[in-house]
Amino acid sequence: MAEDLVLDTAIRDWVLIPLSVVMVLIGVLRYFVSKLMRSSQTPDAKIVKEGQVMLRARNLRAGANFIPLKAFRARKIYFCNEENGLLFVPKGQVTNPQAQMFSDPNMAMDMMKKNLSMIIPQTLTFAWVNFFFSGFVAAKIPFPLTQRFRSMLQNGIDLSTVDVSYVSSRSWYFLNLFGLRGFFSLILGEENAVDDTQRMMQMGGFGFDPSKGLSAEKDNLDITQHDWVLPNFEQHAEAVLRKFVS
Repeated sequence: MAEDLVLDTAIRDWVLIPLSVVMVLIGVLRYFVSKLMRSSQTPDAKIVKEGQVMLRARNLRAGANFIPLKAFRARKIYFCNEENGLLFVPKGQVTNPQAQMFSDPNMAMDMMKKNLSMIIPQTLTFAWVNFFFSGFVAAKIPFPLTQRFRSMLQNGIDLSTVDVSYVSSRSWYFLNLFGLRGFFSLILGEENAVDDTQRMMQMGGFGFDPSKGLSAEKDNLDITQHDWVLPNFEQHAEAVLRKFVS
């Protein structure tokens, strides 16, 4: 049986609250530091054009059933034609985003600045938490959990008799690290939120390949089936209005 613990209020005052406040302050400070380190670059007209083309193709797929079949086929040929379609990318024009980054020193420098602004604060904060707050049971989740959550919520505590709903200080650090995106979106804006999960995913690759995005959007548009939902729309609208009036 899992044992219930009585948490001292001093743990709340000197571990839980300071750790949460420090994580928020570090996230805000990291946002402003990365904003100062960010270099202003003129966007590439080709990349912007390709992004707009993909957006238009997505809108066509989303609203395909609200236009007649003839109009949909004309737009589909306009985007997916194998000779001069907007989504068609010849094999010789496929670009390598890794090679493009290494050939552009500014892009490589910006990528390094973003990674450093994420890695250095996280390393220092984790060392601070691990040195001062290691081994504390900081909080308790107000609902029961299964044993699969033990390794995630009780990192640093090797006691199998403690209930899974208790959270260690080290696990509280990771929960704040990956769970504060909504709070940062509220105080910094949706586009300026400090999202460590997204940055970690971006570290696995060096950029977005527009040619792959165009090819994927072309394949999605090719398999889109048209099913017009507006035949006899006037009659249906009239019937609904008659029911509403009567």
